[in-house]
Amino acid sequence: MVNHVDKKLGYCVARCLAIASLSLTAILWGESSVAAPPKLAQQTISLAQPFQDLKVNGSILIYDLKRNRTYQYNPARNTQPFLPASTFKILNSLIALETGVIANDLALLTWDGVERSFPTWNRDLNLQTAFKVSAVWFYQVLARRIGFQRMQQWVTKVGYGNQSIGKADEIDTFWLTGELRISPTEQIQFLQRLYGNELPFSESAIATVKQIMIVEQTPEYTIRAKTGWALQPGIGWYVGYVEQNDNVYFFATNLDIGDQKDLPARAEVTRRSLKALNLL
Repeated sequence: MVNHVDKKLGYCVARCLAIASLSLTAILWGESSVAAPPKLAQQTISLAQPFQDLKVNGSILIYDLKRNRTYQYNPARNTQPFLPASTFKILNSLIALETGVIANDLALLTWDGVERSFPTWNRDLNLQTAFKVSAVWFYQVLARRIGFQRMQQWVTKVGYGNQSIGKADEIDTFWLTGELRISPTEQIQFLQRLYGNELPFSESAIATVKQIMIVEQTPEYTIRAKTGWALQPGIGWYVGYVEQNDNVYFFATNLDIGDQKDLPARAEVTRRSLKALNLL
């Protein structure tokens, strides 16, 4: 019982410190996030190289929970709000499960027969497969089943971004072309609450969403993440977290996207940045 209380207390303290530190400049692993002893040298870690090598414009924010440290490139952009695009599928999945509009991650929705630009979308899908291929039609069905009022109530309750989902007739597009906005910093804060089971959803809903978010799992680490792509303006996302060595590292990458050929850069610039910090 004492260990459980200590663990919960420790996490709460870490999270409070986390929110306060999101705007700090990155520093080396061996150094404290508070002022270093007078004779301890400090050196800034630059995450510019992956952006330069891939010739992309954008930002990245990486937060080390256990050490309470933030690493970032282009900090001004990390506080700028953008359309969440398909990163909203994380919250959409939670709401759909919590409201019962879909029973579980294996319940199928029948494809409507409309051929869409991504062949992997053109089939019956469940929550697990739809999340993996980021099938827009699937999540539009879920959003319509949730309904405008319930969706707004949950977005407000969670405090997601600016909490604005527009009008009722935008229920299945508001995260793609509507008024909803979220910054990379807010993405990190949302992911921290997801990781810590602090969002207002059942344990089963949270566990299911964490499971479908897995994109890579090795003996050394697990990556849970979601991509996003807003066409107007052309913005790409890659948000999630790495679990490794009893620690977790949250990340939010935001890039300018010209067309479909630029999409792989979202994950690649993230991986290179994580490798620069010796996390992969």
